[in-house]
Amino acid sequence: MSILDVVLVLATLAFAVTAIAAPLLARRISSVAVPGMVAAGVTQYLFEGFYWQFAPTYLLFGATVGLVVRQSKRRVDRPRSRWLTSARVGVGFLTLPAVLAWSLVPVPDLPRPSGPYAVGTEIFRWVDRDRPEPATDSAEDRRNVIVQAWYPADAAAKGRSPAYLDGLDRLPRQVSALPGFLMRGYHRIDTHAQLDVSVSPDRPHWPVVLFSPGYGAPRGFYTGLIADLASRGIVVLAVDHPYEVAVTELADGTLATPRPHFLDDDPDQSRYMSGQLDVRAADLRFVVDQLQRPNTLGPRLSGRLDTGHIAAVGHSFGGAAAAAALAGDHRLMAAANIDGTLYGTLPQRSLTKPFLLVQSDYAETEHSEQFLEGNGSLLARSTAPVFRHEISEANHYSFTDAPQFLAGPARFLVAQLIGGSRGSRETQRVTNDLLTAFLREPLSVP
Repeated sequence: MSILDVVLVLATLAFAVTAIAAPLLARRISSVAVPGMVAAGVTQYLFEGFYWQFAPTYLLFGATVGLVVRQSKRRVDRPRSRWLTSARVGVGFLTLPAVLAWSLVPVPDLPRPSGPYAVGTEIFRWVDRDRPEPATDSAEDRRNVIVQAWYPADAAAKGRSPAYLDGLDRLPRQVSALPGFLMRGYHRIDTHAQLDVSVSPDRPHWPVVLFSPGYGAPRGFYTGLIADLASRGIVVLAVDHPYEVAVTELADGTLATPRPHFLDDDPDQSRYMSGQLDVRAADLRFVVDQLQRPNTLGPRLSGRLDTGHIAAVGHSFGGAAAAAALAGDHRLMAAANIDGTLYGTLPQRSLTKPFLLVQSDYAETEHSEQFLEGNGSLLARSTAPVFRHEISEANHYSFTDAPQFLAGPARFLVAQLIGGSRGSRETQRVTNDLLTAFLREPLSVP
């Protein structure tokens, strides 16, 4: 929220309370308060546009003005009417939605990257001509793989701010668990990165991490984590997996939304998830293929990546995809699974490259037996160095930006219900401390 937003909301609430508790005072100040608040509302709209959160505030303001006008017409020597009492109660009830609407902030405030480098970003929308698209009905459709590169940038370079999510001007009704209209202000999110700027000249080649998001989550939901990791001297290639992710833009400009193919005889959807894991692992292999081709990354990034030192990292289902990619692609040097449950035959594999499991607090997330047994089996069978770390007071969503979508008081209340009191800012920082320490040797991280 901007200062103007805060002032307008607090002024409306104060005016409403005054109209209920002190009608004569409300009448005296209305000649100044009403025009002032109208002017503030118009200014806010002109400079920042409309936020859905303001709808209950506007309604409360209109109801309060009506109450003040009605009360000013009542003669002092007459008893208070039942209608007037009901109006006061109605205005009082309207204060609740006016306050609750701001539990979701219109423009989330993401943490500033902690590393020594400025952050640049560039988006690539590739088509794998060798693979059909399994989620669509047309045999002519080829598999799209969307990659957003986050990289250490030249501190002197100037560029545009990237969009937080694909298709912000045409979002679907639902984006993950959130209604699309809640994100109307997300075009103003500061990602702390600049689009299409030069790579930092501090190194001739930079180590590479492929990042796979959680099931259905857009790559943008991990901007805080990814931008911070890039600021530490790593090129992060965040991958959107079309038709599973909530929203992503394909190479032809189409906005792709989920098309899951659930099976009737698969009650826990384990076979579906196993098949989807294969699709994700193939997506990550395709990204590695692209890195081996000259000029695939355009004039800024081509030739600047250390393609001999690549790792895979992911959160939740993306963590399982990272492990699967490491097991099936000899070109990857290491992998990290952040709080991900494994599927299919992956727990029976034996990893020959370093592997890291970062998990949220078991007391708060209460990981399933499949998570515990699957990851335990994979770690036990591995012949390379493996590591397991649990972050206290972090829940499954603490690794994402999702907690930042809530206002501070709402975050506190949610943390009391489902855990995550460490907060996403601190959880992301600790996670990247672990990742950089783990990747230092296999990727020659600076």
